[in-house]
Amino acid sequence: MIKRFILAIAVIFPMSIFAQKFGVVDLESVFQAMPETETMKAQLTESSKKYEAEFQKLREELDRLYAQFQTISQDKDTPESIKELRMQEIQERQQNVEKFQNTAHQDLTRLQEQLMAPIQQKLAEAVKTVGQEGDFTFIFPNEQQLLLYQGATVINVTDTVKAKLGLK
Repeated sequence: MIKRFILAIAVIFPMSIFAQKFGVVDLESVFQAMPETETMKAQLTESSKKYEAEFQKLREELDRLYAQFQTISQDKDTPESIKELRMQEIQERQQNVEKFQNTAHQDLTRLQEQLMAPIQQKLAEAVKTVGQEGDFTFIFPNEQQLLLYQGATVINVTDTVKAKLGLK
């Protein structure tokens, strides 16, 4: 009885391995083909331009203060306390500019993550649907740094995923 059971497992197990179906998908090309990606890029560019304009204003103000300080520092009649006060003001403004730059970078990164999340979710659902409909065991991203070897029996489902998303 045990021998038959082991024999049955030995026969069935290799057959189940051969019945597996693997696919790959070029996520980057699908992502770039999605119209939502262009909308996301446009929103990020618009926000980035706003931050850049504000940053430019802050830099111009800082440059103006520094030029004034240069003039005052060369004047021997200006008291040392006024020079120190102006230097402190410049340092504070410089810190504010750096703080603004860091905050802007964080805000843009957060905005990008927020805008990408629904796109990535939609893409993941399309890949999952293709995997279920095609009875795939696994679908891997087709990235050379991730794949060490890709056999001839692996199916590229990139076009199927694009079709599922309504893309050409």
